Amino acid sequence: MPDALRWLWRAPEPLPAPLTKDNLQGDDALVKILPPEGRWELVMDGLGFTDAACSDAEGNFYFSDLGKAKLYKVGADGKAAMWFEGNPKISGMKFGPDGRLYAASQGSVGGPRDEKKTIVAIEPESKKVTVIATDVTPNDLVVSKAGWIYFTDTGAGQVMMCPTQTEKLPRPRVAAGGINKPNGIGLSPDGRFLIVSEYGGTNAWSFMVNPDGTLSAGERYMELRAPVNRPDSGGDGMIVDQEGRPFITSHVGIQMFDATGRLGGVIAKPSDKACVSVAFAGPDRSWLYACASDKVFRRKTLTKGIYLPGK
Repeated sequence: MPDALRWLWRAPEPLPAPLTKDNLQGDDALVKILPPEGRWELVMDGLGFTDAACSDAEGNFYFSDLGKAKLYKVGADGKAAMWFEGNPKISGMKFGPDGRLYAASQGSVGGPRDEKKTIVAIEPESKKVTVIATDVTPNDLVVSKAGWIYFTDTGAGQVMMCPTQTEKLPRPRVAAGGINKPNGIGLSPDGRFLIVSEYGGTNAWSFMVNPDGTLSAGERYMELRAPVNRPDSGGDGMIVDQEGRPFITSHVGIQMFDATGRLGGVIAKPSDKACVSVAFAGPDRSWLYACASDKVFRRKTLTKGIYLPGK
């Protein structure tokens, strides 16, 4: 009996400390994503408002200084250099299967107040800009291997779609609607599912991508965390890793979900300012880059991104 009581009343064994850093407490699933020694590293500062994070086939990272209509390229060494200067102002961009850079244009610097927004394509070598779609109000976009551009129309609560091989298309098709201020958009590694974040709500939607490019079976698949006393999560730009895990920027940080829609952790923002866009880049696509207001950061991860148009 004494031995049994001593065993029952034994001191609790200490649990090992979770191998997480710079994330909200309790999100232990991040040990699979963040190395214990990892932290955010500054890539570039002194910018205006950064957005439109993406990478190319070689893993180079690109981002937009939106208000100044400038695009920057970051190579394997982590150093940024001017890649494209001049109009248009870009809020979201992705490379397509034809090698062109497709972008959501918010007009031009110094343009008229009523200037229309467009979807454009930029030739990487010549920097020639071609207008793909007009009479649109795009926020962010993604491009499928099959050559479909999907972009969010935040004000209308819709996802629009149009083919890459068009010019000055006046009325792109509505692919989905009824979303509370859709913002960020991404595709699963196999391209069979489209994910859309709500800026005005607390959900991320999932849609099936049909063989003809249309969307179906839309549902609120992931619940985004929101700050205390706020009804909206601020769900913004996103990226999906090779395991199908979405990383969605928000008011509280970069929210990571597993492929089944369960929250796996919240990575703290690199600064106290808004973080609106992320992408995996680098030689092996294991660096997570983040656009945070006037600065760009990166940190090493234990996962890898994908390049949808081909790899």
